[in-house]
Amino acid sequence: MRILHVLDHSLPLHSGYSFRTAAILREQRALGWETHHVTTPRQGRAEAGHEMADGWTFYRTEATPDWLARLPAAGVYLAEMRATAHRLDDLVEKLQPDVLHAHSPVLAALPAMWVGRRHRIPVVYEMRALWEDGAVDHGTTATGSLRYRLTRALESFVLRRADGVTTICEGLRREICARGVPAERVTVIPNAVDPHMFAFDSPIDETLRNRLGLCGKTVLGFIGSFYGYEGLEMLVESFASIRRQRPDVRLLLVGGGLREGALREQVTALDLDDAVIFSGRIDHGEVHRYYSVIDVFVYPRLPVRLTELVTPLKPLEAMAQGRIVVASNVGGHRELIRDRQTGFMFPAGDVSALSMTIDRILADRASWSRVRDQARRYVENERTWKSSVARYADVYAQATRACPGQRRAAAW
Repeated sequence: MRILHVLDHSLPLHSGYSFRTAAILREQRALGWETHHVTTPRQGRAEAGHEMADGWTFYRTEATPDWLARLPAAGVYLAEMRATAHRLDDLVEKLQPDVLHAHSPVLAALPAMWVGRRHRIPVVYEMRALWEDGAVDHGTTATGSLRYRLTRALESFVLRRADGVTTICEGLRREICARGVPAERVTVIPNAVDPHMFAFDSPIDETLRNRLGLCGKTVLGFIGSFYGYEGLEMLVESFASIRRQRPDVRLLLVGGGLREGALREQVTALDLDDAVIFSGRIDHGEVHRYYSVIDVFVYPRLPVRLTELVTPLKPLEAMAQGRIVVASNVGGHRELIRDRQTGFMFPAGDVSALSMTIDRILADRASWSRVRDQARRYVENERTWKSSVARYADVYAQATRACPGQRRAAAW
């Protein structure tokens, strides 16, 4: 079977989106499927029509010209989708795929649907997040605005008309069904990890620990993007009170993003510069080293629509490596963590509750071994990429049967 994946962006750009894509491609190839991959203009400029990244070949769509990028958003989006559709037309003729697998947002899905209908190829749409809510949470649009309503309407349009629909968690599945998509047409392909890539209880990287000044310290940590909904300002505020009681505790923040400047200012204002370490963005190949020096991972996501509906990936990675995880009780975390069994949860948005939860964990290290073992077993039994990606077989078969006038049923 030959699948053409239509992506917003990909490696070598580093994001949860890119890493999920790479895991899907790896496991699909292991199943004997032939995969091809094209990105929209959102990837940015590329030297040629294709690019190699981590051993994968990605076809590229020409980036939006600078003069066009200055137009209103609707004009830019339309131009990007037209460019993606033209690129897909060429690739479909060249590659003859059995399925077009479009990954959110709708800027990738609509061109795939146009081309799929023209060439009578089934289209699967994978919703990884709600585009309109992501824009709200990043401060680029407002709930109820014309832009919000239009992007929501376009997403709903594609969800109802795709030949198959997948998503990453139960929260998004419920949202999709509420938009009129029959439940039997929506398959959850959950975020997962490869246990072989995240060794359980891996030894501490002493070189890194020395370089960061963490020897002899208990380390709280966060690895990810510094977006507002991650609640990192609340974590820093909580850490200030924890440190007054436990002066040997340190906070390591790994990554970067929109809130980094504000976080650094907050750390200085609270006189925590000697206790909070900002690593900056790191290469993905270095992530394992940073996991090894953190004792307790903290994910204090705030209660907004995006965090209530969408499951993150980083807590799973920490659990796979046998690290203690503390997380707010937003919906996305509740799908991953069982309180006091595979991790610890606290009421979202409550600084005092976060401080008390961390303090209780630090005071009860005897329970760590049990929680870490249960978290690892949960990952191995329920959250591996091998088991997740195997679900696509039924999705592709169903989409092929549903595609009007489809010409590729022979692949099945």
